[in-house]
Amino acid sequence: MGLIHVELFATLDLVAQAPGTPDEDPIGFPFGGWQAPLLDDVSGAQVAEAYEGTDALLLGRRTYEIFAAYWPHQAGGSDDSIATLFNRVPKYVASRGRPDLSWAGSSQLGPDLARAVREVRDRHEHVKVVGSLNLVQSLLREQLFDRLDLWVHPILLGTGKTVFAGGAVPTNLDLLEPPAAGPRGTVLLRYGRGEGVPGTGDMSAPGRGVD
Repeated sequence: MGLIHVELFATLDLVAQAPGTPDEDPIGFPFGGWQAPLLDDVSGAQVAEAYEGTDALLLGRRTYEIFAAYWPHQAGGSDDSIATLFNRVPKYVASRGRPDLSWAGSSQLGPDLARAVREVRDRHEHVKVVGSLNLVQSLLREQLFDRLDLWVHPILLGTGKTVFAGGAVPTNLDLLEPPAAGPRGTVLLRYGRGEGVPGTGDMSAPGRGVD
């Protein structure tokens, strides 16, 4: 069985909607492209490293359409290594509709999302989920993820779709490595899904330092 890695870019208030471009998800959201002013060489290198070893992409329909319009035309450019990777590996698309799957290597997941994702994980070693917030929330709800890479950016938007809204269930996470910060304040938090569910305790118990 392979691993499903989720790659997400979020603000400090965990908004993950439309980080890339102003028209990425424009309906009722005024901050499309919020990530662009915060890019730096450190976070760029972290993202490139995160894609190493990827042998399949798992994408929601909107993210797939954005990628399909961009990456097939980037071979030989400044992002050639990522373009080559994305163009080469299989792309699995979660959609209730009938998306245009003309990007080479693309196929649509079946209507039973949980079953289809498990089949993808059985078929590949390292499956990357990039963006695709609605899909990510479904994976969180079904606990169908193994790693979560979260780039937290030092801004507050106060509006927009957030990472965990409507998706999370009680889950323990293990921090896999120390947080890594870039020069503009973006912090990479890399977690693995842990065992069991979160516990509880009593902070007023003796020895807890509560007066």
